[in-house]
Amino acid sequence: MIIRKAKLSDSEAIHKLANHYAKKGLMLARSRSSIYEYIRNYSVIESSGEVIAIGALSILWADLAEVRTLAVKESSSKQGVGKKLVEHLLNEAKDLGIKKVFTLTYQDAFFEKCGFQVIDKAHMPHKIWKDCLNCPKFPNCDEVLMAIDIELT
Repeated sequence: MIIRKAKLSDSEAIHKLANHYAKKGLMLARSRSSIYEYIRNYSVIESSGEVIAIGALSILWADLAEVRTLAVKESSSKQGVGKKLVEHLLNEAKDLGIKKVFTLTYQDAFFEKCGFQVIDKAHMPHKIWKDCLNCPKFPNCDEVLMAIDIELT
């Protein structure tokens, strides 16, 4: 397995995997245009030349980032692949000097295993809600807000 930054040639695999889970109601859909626009945020795990996991680190402020669009192919789930990708994204945040990473998720048990804790949405700055305005679930978000503090050393 190789963990690497996504390339434009990964866009279709990212789109397919994200929207597979979106159709199941487990994450929000991603358009091709948004994937192209934010391709630099994505990292992938590749195995035998195939993208088996995707995730993005979206920087929102000098000390705040979000883990988004985390998905693992069903055939590769329950093997620690998602956790490895989260660890990679958290290391990327640390390298950038980001102190807090959050996620909005339906998979709170998974993120808890990765060290995230549930927090009240009222404790996050309004800056994070800019993307929510375009969400079909706004203003009745049913995702769980979780965050982790990054120790910068």
